[in-house]
Amino acid sequence: MSTISVTRDSIRLEVVVEGNPHGPTIVLVHGWPDTHALWDRVVPLLTGEFRVVRYDNRGAGSSSVPARVRDYRLEELARDLFAVVDAVGAGEPVHLLGHDWGAVICWEAVCEPGAAGRIASYTSVSGPNLDHLGLWMRRSLRSGRFAGPLAQAVASAYTVLFQIPGVPIPVLRWVLAPNWARFVGLFDHADPSVISPAPTLGDDMVHGLMLYRANIRRRLVSPRERVTEVPVQLVLARRDRAVRPVGYEDTGHRVPNLRREQLDAGHWSPRTHPAQLARLTAEFVRQAAERDSPRQI
Repeated sequence: MSTISVTRDSIRLEVVVEGNPHGPTIVLVHGWPDTHALWDRVVPLLTGEFRVVRYDNRGAGSSSVPARVRDYRLEELARDLFAVVDAVGAGEPVHLLGHDWGAVICWEAVCEPGAAGRIASYTSVSGPNLDHLGLWMRRSLRSGRFAGPLAQAVASAYTVLFQIPGVPIPVLRWVLAPNWARFVGLFDHADPSVISPAPTLGDDMVHGLMLYRANIRRRLVSPRERVTEVPVQLVLARRDRAVRPVGYEDTGHRVPNLRREQLDAGHWSPRTHPAQLARLTAEFVRQAAERDSPRQI
């Protein structure tokens, strides 16, 4: 295992590289309020076959913490991801695995022009493309189908508080952070012992609020038409109480090469179901590698 720093403009990203140096490269991207440690139980199941790269997003762990809300826009975070990809990819397309806001960031990246030349496949877990979600909500409401958008709105109600500067900070720092393992255990009906918060959790929670303030209203109010040619695997956690599977109804319209897989898990599946998640990711990466390899004549 080695640790490197990748710098883009004034942002320094802490990157961990481990596993089989000759295998395909998988880049793992975490969400809120995690760091690269989110993947601690998944990585050992992949390193025998793959080269595994994970990093702390801006605002988390050991990476830089910009002060301005606009510095946390998805466009900036996708550029961070591409900077990591360029630094570790050795000129070859990499595979992505993203969770929560990490999945949202990966969606932003794979929908960029030319992404298919740099990203070979993407496995998305518990994090939507915000533009796809906004367009789906508009279509559903216009057609009088209110149940799906209402279910997601209820699941995302906490994000309204996250939009208010200053309001949630004491609760996050002094109530939620010290009890995070217990909270996730209750939220996901899981064993709290599998939740290992990073020592920077309190700070990561607060800094990560910028993600919500920089992107939620902006993308849902003015969604863009975004498509990708990158093969995408949607891992749908059936018991996810934060991201409802119904919100992916229209994804196939904008992702021609789409695979859907069900997982009997809650929101934090990288912690609670690492074996199943590693297996699904490995299978999808192998399929992409076989498809892209030159045919034998």
